[in-house]
Amino acid sequence: SHGRSKKRKKEKKKKHKKKSRDNSECGGSESDTVYPSDLLKKENADREEAQVRVSETFMWLDDLQTPSDSPFCIDRRADRANWEYKSLYRGDIARYKRKGGSCLGLDFRMQAVNWNDGGPEKKRVDKKPERYFCPSTLQLLRSDSLPALPVLSEGIAVSSDSYIKLSACTVEQGSFTQAPVSWVNPLGIYDRGTSLWLEGKGQPEVKGDQQDVEAQGSSSTLLSARVEEFNRKLRENPTDTQLWLDFIHFQVGLLTGNVPKMSLRAVLEKKLSIVDRAVESNPANVDLKLEKLHLCKELWEPATLQKEWKKLVFIHPNSAPLWRKYLLFTQSLFSTFSVSKVNSVFGKCLSTLSAVQDGSMVSHPPLPGTQEDLLDIFLQQCHFLRQAGHTEKAVCLFQALLDFTFFKPDSVKDLPTRQQVDFFEPFWDSGEPRVGERGARGWKAWMLQQERGGWVIPSEPDDDDEEEQDDSEIKDKTWPKWKIWLDVEASREANHWLPWRPDKTKGQSEEDCEDPDRQVLFDDIGPSMIRADRPDLQLQLILSFLQFLGLPGPSGKFSTTSSSNILLDDLTFLEEGPDPERPLTSYDLPMAGICAVGHMTFLSDCRRQAGLCKAGEEFLQNVLQQTLQLLSAQDQAAITLCWLQYEKLKVLRCLRSGNKRRLKSQGKRSKRLAKRLLKEPDNRSSLALWREYAHLEWLLGNLEEARKVFDTALGMGVTRGLNDPVLCNLCFLYAQLEVEQALNSGTIPTSKAVYILTKLAEGAAYTPFSCQINPVTILKARKAYEQALLSFLPEQSTGSNARAPKKLHRMSSLVGCFGLFQYLTMGIDAADAVYNQAIQKLISWNLNSEVTDGSLRRPKVFADWESVAVQHVSLLRHHANTSVFPLSRLRLALTDALSLLPSSASLWQLYLQTENRYHTAGRARRFFHSVAKKTDRKKQSRLPGEALPTLPNNGLSNRIRCLFENATATEHGTHCPLLWRMYLNFMVCDGNAERGSGIFYKALQAVPWVKGLYMDAVQLFPERVQEFLDLMTEKELRLRVPMEEVDILLED
Repeated sequence: SHGRSKKRKKEKKKKHKKKSRDNSECGGSESDTVYPSDLLKKENADREEAQVRVSETFMWLDDLQTPSDSPFCIDRRADRANWEYKSLYRGDIARYKRKGGSCLGLDFRMQAVNWNDGGPEKKRVDKKPERYFCPSTLQLLRSDSLPALPVLSEGIAVSSDSYIKLSACTVEQGSFTQAPVSWVNPLGIYDRGTSLWLEGKGQPEVKGDQQDVEAQGSSSTLLSARVEEFNRKLRENPTDTQLWLDFIHFQVGLLTGNVPKMSLRAVLEKKLSIVDRAVESNPANVDLKLEKLHLCKELWEPATLQKEWKKLVFIHPNSAPLWRKYLLFTQSLFSTFSVSKVNSVFGKCLSTLSAVQDGSMVSHPPLPGTQEDLLDIFLQQCHFLRQAGHTEKAVCLFQALLDFTFFKPDSVKDLPTRQQVDFFEPFWDSGEPRVGERGARGWKAWMLQQERGGWVIPSEPDDDDEEEQDDSEIKDKTWPKWKIWLDVEASREANHWLPWRPDKTKGQSEEDCEDPDRQVLFDDIGPSMIRADRPDLQLQLILSFLQFLGLPGPSGKFSTTSSSNILLDDLTFLEEGPDPERPLTSYDLPMAGICAVGHMTFLSDCRRQAGLCKAGEEFLQNVLQQTLQLLSAQDQAAITLCWLQYEKLKVLRCLRSGNKRRLKSQGKRSKRLAKRLLKEPDNRSSLALWREYAHLEWLLGNLEEARKVFDTALGMGVTRGLNDPVLCNLCFLYAQLEVEQALNSGTIPTSKAVYILTKLAEGAAYTPFSCQINPVTILKARKAYEQALLSFLPEQSTGSNARAPKKLHRMSSLVGCFGLFQYLTMGIDAADAVYNQAIQKLISWNLNSEVTDGSLRRPKVFADWESVAVQHVSLLRHHANTSVFPLSRLRLALTDALSLLPSSASLWQLYLQTENRYHTAGRARRFFHSVAKKTDRKKQSRLPGEALPTLPNNGLSNRIRCLFENATATEHGTHCPLLWRMYLNFMVCDGNAERGSGIFYKALQAVPWVKGLYMDAVQLFPERVQEFLDLMTEKELRLRVPMEEVDILLED
C-alpha cells in the first residue's frame, strides 16, 4: 500500500508540470511585448471593479442580506484630526489579545521579543496598609457607627452559645404596667414616647446614667446632641455671655468632626452668625463684640475693620482692656501701620482714660484698676517707640511724666488732667533743664520763679569736653555697603538716643540740629500725660524708667504686665548663659529679655557695650540723684541697691568680652561709685550694699580686698543670726564664692565656707577664719539650721497662711545656706533632702492657699521660689561636674522644678545644658510638650524659645519649624518680636533662605514696628537692603543713616 501511494504522487506531479507548461506556451504565443498603457488600463479596470464591489454606506454586519467579498466601506470625508494629532484615536485602533509570548524562529536562550505596547501604561502601585489619616479611614471615622448593644447586667450569665435563656414573663412577674388610656392611645398599647409624639410634645430631659447610655452612638449624634443642648440653654438664658462664647468656640470642633469638606470660611461665617445673634441678645457686652471683630479680621477689609474698632472704643471709652486690644490691633495692622498714627492712638487712649478717671467724662464712670491700666499703657507706648527706633521721644515721655508727677505746682493739683497739661506746656517749651539734665530744678520751682519775675539761667561750664566722635564713622571702607550701613546705624543708635536741645550758653538754636528727628515737640508727648498720685505707682514709674535705661530691677517687686510678650526683643537673653567658671553665682542677676535703650542688637552683633555712652551714663546718674530724694528711705535703699547691681552688671559684661583694658577702667569707675554710696549715712549699715561691693571686688580679681569687705560686713551684723534674710544672703554668697575659688585652685572646698556658715548659725561675734573648725560647733550649727528651717517653713494649717508670704520671702537665703552647709559637711544626699523638704512645703502651702484664699500669691513669692529651685539645681550640677554622680537625679530635679515654675528662664537654661549632654532629643521634646500642654496660653508665650534651636544637629529641622509655627500662631506668641527673630534666624541658618524671606514678610504682618527685625533682614538678605530701607521709611521707623548718607561718607 505504501508503494502505491508513492506512484500516485509522482503521476500528479507530472500532470501539474505539463499543464503549467501548456499555459505558458499559449500566453507567449498571443503577445510577446507588454506596453505601459496596457498596464494602466488594466489597473484602472481593476480599481473600477473594486469600487463597484465596495459599498459607500455603513451598515451593521447583521443587516447584510448576502455575504460580500468586501465587508467594509470607504469613507471619503476628510478627518482633520489625522492632521492635527500624532496618532489615531484610541477608539479606532483594533484591540486583540495575544496568547503566549513566544515567537517562531528565535533562539529563546539568546533572543526575545517584547510584546508590550509602547504607549503610557498605568503604574501598578502596591496597595499599602491604610493609616488613620487616609481619606477612607477618616470617612469611616466620621460615618455613623453601629448602635451599641445593651450591656448585660451582672445577674445574667450566658452559659452556652447554643442556648439562650429567656427570663420569666413580665406578666407572671407582675411587673407589667399598662400605659394610660387616652384619646391618642385608646387601647393602651403605645409607650410613653409614642403617646407624647402623637400629642405633639417631646420627652422630658433624661438625667443620670440613662442619659449616658442613650448618648452612646455615633459622633454625629453626639455633636447634634451637643448643638441641641447649646441651643436649649441659650434659649433659656440668652444673657449668658460665657455660654455664647463656648458655643462659638465649639464650632471649631465641627470642622474636625462629622462635617466632611467644610471650609474654614464656612466655619467663620457660621461663627459670625452666632456672634450676631449673641450681640443682639447682649448689645452692651464688650467681649462678644471683640469676638466679632476677631472673626471679621479674616472676612472684612482693613478699612472696614478699623472703622468698626473706632466705633467700639467710642461706645466704651472707659474700658482699658478694650483700649489695649485696640492699640495692639492698630499696632499690628501692616497695611495701615505707621509710627505717627499709632503714637497718636496711644495719646488719644491715655487722654480719654484720664478724662474718665478725673470725672470729666460724665457719661462713663471709671472702672476699677483704671490708674494701673493708665500707667501700664503709658509704659507700653514708651517701649513701642523704643522698638521703632524713636528713643528720643520715649525718653522725653519719661522725663515729662516725672516732672508732671513729682514736681507739680500746688496751684494746679486740683485741676483736671487736661488743664494741668495746658499749664505744663509753657514749662516744657521754655528751655528749662528737665529731669536727667544738669541743673534741673523741676516744674514747681520754675513756676514759682515765673510768678516772681523769672530767673536767668547761669552758664555752667562743662568740666568734660563733649564726647569725641571719630572723624570717620566707617571702620573699614572695604566692607560691603549693607555692612557699613548696619555698623553706622547701630553706632548712632547707641550714641544718639538722647533728645537734642539747643545749648543757649553756646548760642545754639533749633536750626543747628543736623538731624531734626532728634528734637521732640510737645505735641508728641502732651496727650500722653497721666496722673499717678499713689506712692506705689510713682515708685513703679521710677523703676520702669531705670529699667528702660538698663538698670536691673528688684526681683519680685512688681508682677509682669499683660503685654510683656510684646516687649521681649533682646537676643542676648538667649545667648548669655551661665558662666562655667562661676557655676553657683552665675544666676545672681535676673534676665529681663528686654533691650535697654541704646542696646538695640541685631544678629551676630559683636558690639556689646558694658553700659551706656558717656552722655547716657551722665544722664542716668542725674536721674538717680534727682529721683532718690523724692522717695521714702526704704525705696531709696532698693533703688540704690539696683544702682550698685548695675555697676556689677557692667563689670560682668566686660569680663565676658575679654577686653582687659575696658575691664580695668570700668572697675575703677564702679569701685569709686560703690565707695561713695557706702559713705552716705543711710547706707553705712546696709548689708545688701556691702554684699554687692564685696562681690564687685571679687569679680575684679581682688580676692583679699573682697574678703576684707565681707569680714567687715559680717562683723557688723552677724549677731543677728539666722533671722536676718539679708545677712543669710550675704553669708550664702560669701560661701559660694569660696567654694568656686577652691574649685578653680584645685583645693578641697570645706574650711572657709563651712566656717562662714557655722558662724552665721551661731549668731556670735565674727572673727576672720584662721584655723580648723571644731566638730561640736558643726553639730550645733546643724541643729540651729534645722530649727530655723522648721520655724520658717509654713504649716498647712489655715492660721499660718496669713504669715506665710513674709516667711517665704525670707526663706530662700536660709534654705541656700543650710543646703550648702549640708553639702560641705555631709554630702550631696543631705543637701538634696534639705531642698526637697523646702520645695514640698512650698507646694503644700501653695495648694492650701488656693483652697482657703481662692487666689495664688505666686507673684509675691515667685522670685524666692525660683531662687530655691535654681540653688538646688545648680548645686546638683556643680556636684555632677566635680565627681561621679548620676545625671538622672539632676534631670529629675529639673523636671520637677520646671513643672512648678514653667516661666523660669534660668531653670530652662540649666535644663537645656543638661539635656545637651545626651545624644537624643526625644526626652526633652516630650517634656517640653507636656509642660506646654499643662500651661495656659499666656505662660506658653513666655516659655523661653531657647529650647527650639537646640535640636537642628539631631536632624529635627522640620519638627523645630513646626514648633515655631505653633508658637507664632498663638494669641500671645504672634506678637512676640523675639520669637519671630529667632524663627527668621533659624530658617536662614538651616539653608532655606527662600522660605526665610517668606517668614520675614509674615512677621511684618504681626510685628511691623520692630526695627531690629528689619536690621536682621538686612544682614540675612543683603541684596535687598534698599527694599528694606524703603519699607522702614514708608512705615516711619527711625532711620538714622539713609543709604545716600553712606555714599557721602564713603566719598569722604
